[in-house]
Amino acid sequence: MNDGKRRPWVVGVSGASGTPYAAAVLRALLAAGESVDIVVSRASRLTLLDETGIKFRDAHWQDDLREWLALGADGKPHFGEAVLDDVRFWPAGDLAAGPSSGSYPVKGMLIVPASTACVAGVALGLSKDLLQRVASVTLKERRPLVVAVRETPLSGQTLRQLVALDEAGAVVLPASPAFYAGATHIQDLVDFVAGRVLDAAGVPHRLYRRWKGELGGARSPEGD
Repeated sequence: MNDGKRRPWVVGVSGASGTPYAAAVLRALLAAGESVDIVVSRASRLTLLDETGIKFRDAHWQDDLREWLALGADGKPHFGEAVLDDVRFWPAGDLAAGPSSGSYPVKGMLIVPASTACVAGVALGLSKDLLQRVASVTLKERRPLVVAVRETPLSGQTLRQLVALDEAGAVVLPASPAFYAGATHIQDLVDFVAGRVLDAAGVPHRLYRRWKGELGGARSPEGD
């Protein structure tokens, strides 16, 4: 790792349901050769425990992250062991962490999934934890910020906060899977959302089959 040239993507994981989305984004970033800094909120650890049975611990974050990234959306191990050589973990309570400053070089931030509480905190500039602080820094530095909100239905208050984020320069990306890509498994739906997050960030990937303007194309064998 060359710290002088390292410019990671910061991935923030909030407490909304949807930890498989975060895992898919992280796997794809690593597959693309991107450096990654990760912030896992306190609330998201409860969600992760509920959805996967994994206890995410600061002192053992590498072991816990490898176990998490090995799981598919169905909760079963489908992926090989992740190489975490260029991943940094920052505790959510560490407001002195590198990404809390605009002088810390990053490419941008992806919040996956984003809870409505997270949306409100970022829109209002509360910076109550590191995740929200990094999002605020990302906006003020005019860096890419993708907010994959995962909630339904959305209240008027949350809708107004999402509009505020859009006006501030963020990409508001609801975690809404599409079916035209020929999904046959829950992982396909998760990967579609993760792929759209990476599209918004400009990171190449092969997570889903793209629309080619041909009706029924999703039902054809890949490459036809």
